[in-house]
Amino acid sequence: MNNAIKKVAAIHDLSGFGRASLCAIIPTLSTMGVQVCPLPTAILSNHTGGFEHYSFVDLTDTMEEYIDNWKRLDLHFDCVYSGFLGSTRQINIVADFIDYFGTPDNLVVVDPVMGDNGRLYSSMSEEIIPEMKRLVAKADIITPNFTEAAFLLGRPCVEHISDEEIKQWLLELADIGPGIVIITSAPGEKRGKNTNVIAYDRGNDTFWKVGCRYIPASYPGTGDTFASVVIGSLLQGDSLPVAIDRAVQFISQCIKASYGFNYPNRNGVLLEKELGILKMPVLISGYEMLE
Repeated sequence: MNNAIKKVAAIHDLSGFGRASLCAIIPTLSTMGVQVCPLPTAILSNHTGGFEHYSFVDLTDTMEEYIDNWKRLDLHFDCVYSGFLGSTRQINIVADFIDYFGTPDNLVVVDPVMGDNGRLYSSMSEEIIPEMKRLVAKADIITPNFTEAAFLLGRPCVEHISDEEIKQWLLELADIGPGIVIITSAPGEKRGKNTNVIAYDRGNDTFWKVGCRYIPASYPGTGDTFASVVIGSLLQGDSLPVAIDRAVQFISQCIKASYGFNYPNRNGVLLEKELGILKMPVLISGYEMLE
């Protein structure tokens, strides 16, 4: 008998304050009717973006015993979802996890978290890029931002890019292994502050694009939430363009709702105020197919 509730193994850090990583992923997917089974890679008092101080407990040494107990329980997951990984050793552990728990019937989603705005995060070194590329090869779906896509391909992170050029990036990333590639925060080919989410579905040989209106604010954790909404939508049976459109709409609404309040952006979007939207009927508004 199949479990009535879909299960996601979420391999991420737990930052106690700031609405990022597991503290964003768990409420988002739970609201969408999905059980989140967290595999913590580290525990932080707060995320590292914008905070001068934080406490950090590396859980690398506990991960393999944790996973061994899941194997003894004979657990099965509808999706394996990995995000920020702080070392090549953690990447190797996650690669082994995918080899064991990944099946032809479930989704393997890798968010190759490495950097943003053209730079690697301060905790990352160049050595992480080839290892992350090896992990990406095991995924069904990857969700890099534009900077991370450039790192994976060894390309410069340009300010503007045409639809034809970004389509070539998507094809080259798909050649690494994943059947679906979703690039977020992709700039347009003309000067302007709006960005796009652009995806390629190799199984149907189709490209999809959803435009994102510029809002003059940046919040940590939105990438984790975006990928979570895409996963939740796909597990609910939505098509890829609907899942992407739904995620873009939700993140945009969260940012708009948060922008009107005077509080530090580093605290993350006011996710709790907007989670109910995920239970409402889907309103399709913004996706288009790229020829």
